[in-house]
Amino acid sequence: MENLNQRIAALTLLRKELHQHPEVSGVEFETAKRITSFLENFPPDELITNIGTTGVVAIYKGNKTGKTVLFRCELDALPIEEINTFEHRSLTNGVSHKCGHDGHMAILCGLATELHHNKPETGSVILLFQPAEEDGSGAQKIYSDPKFATLKPDFVFALHNLPGFPKNQIVVKNDTFTCAVNSVIIKLNGVTAHAGEPEKGINPALAIASIITQFNKIIQADISKEDYCLVTPIYTEMGKKAYGVSAGAGEVHFTVRSDSNLQMKKVEITLEKLAQSIAKEHQLECNISWTQGFQANENNKQAADHIRNAAKINNFELLEKETPFTWGEDFGLFTQQYPGAMFGLGSGINTPALHNPDYDFPDEIIKTGVSIFYQISKQITNAH
Repeated sequence: MENLNQRIAALTLLRKELHQHPEVSGVEFETAKRITSFLENFPPDELITNIGTTGVVAIYKGNKTGKTVLFRCELDALPIEEINTFEHRSLTNGVSHKCGHDGHMAILCGLATELHHNKPETGSVILLFQPAEEDGSGAQKIYSDPKFATLKPDFVFALHNLPGFPKNQIVVKNDTFTCAVNSVIIKLNGVTAHAGEPEKGINPALAIASIITQFNKIIQADISKEDYCLVTPIYTEMGKKAYGVSAGAGEVHFTVRSDSNLQMKKVEITLEKLAQSIAKEHQLECNISWTQGFQANENNKQAADHIRNAAKINNFELLEKETPFTWGEDFGLFTQQYPGAMFGLGSGINTPALHNPDYDFPDEIIKTGVSIFYQISKQITNAH
């Protein structure tokens, strides 16, 4: 039976092919086709396509009933123009894999090759190739799909590559691994007037200034302390470039981050009340909406211990991270619904950062990702 080392070359080729043909959130149709065509060489016991629009699920089943474990990766790329010049650079203008989802897919395909050759004795292993992680909508699309309702995993796991950490290092943590993130849009409607008679209208400028100032006071930027809260102004618009006109409407957008889902709910209520009260004070109508929300990944201790144990068995370097990562990851929806954990896989100290135009996933960490996922799957499906 061929071993994983012999299959790494094929996984690297797949990763580079995925990198060349990126697709943004929600339209990963060709990416999904590439994944299913790869999986045909290592046929799962069950294959579900078009789940949550473009998602793919492959299930490898043991001969006896037992625990079910799910591993998830992401299909989507980012609307970023790649500046790398290597052979496998993106062939799509303005779109590229700058978060390493091409590498995450290659790792999950590697796990498929391993499970095909070494079926679980008991239980089942589910591989989920999820769409639309970058805009926060994909996990919900999968979770809401009736095709997913029948799966009922006992545990869920995902990894994310981490530039700035040594290659192949496993980064683990109990409780919050990545922050809750949500974005708010505040629209203010007043009355347009002549710029020479602004008193005859209601201009939103002072309200916008006050909202920005008051929101800024809520920030607690030290993630090592309790009640971490980051409120970042993203966009503002007011009036038109018509210098004889006093603006009668405007809007301001913020992204909000918190270190737990419970804390995020409190922050959201506080910000809404504050915006409404400032709008009322300035006689403005205020409409508030939220977009691109990410639940915090709150790691289950037992699941995190499975990761630690798998890292030790494989002699991988293990880092216990003390504070959560400040970025959002929609796998948090799954860790809300099932015992599970997300962990990090170091992709190099001097690797360009995620979402940078020169980033590229390092192929030499694919094997580590496959090995740790496979070990976790054995620990859970063989548990009695």
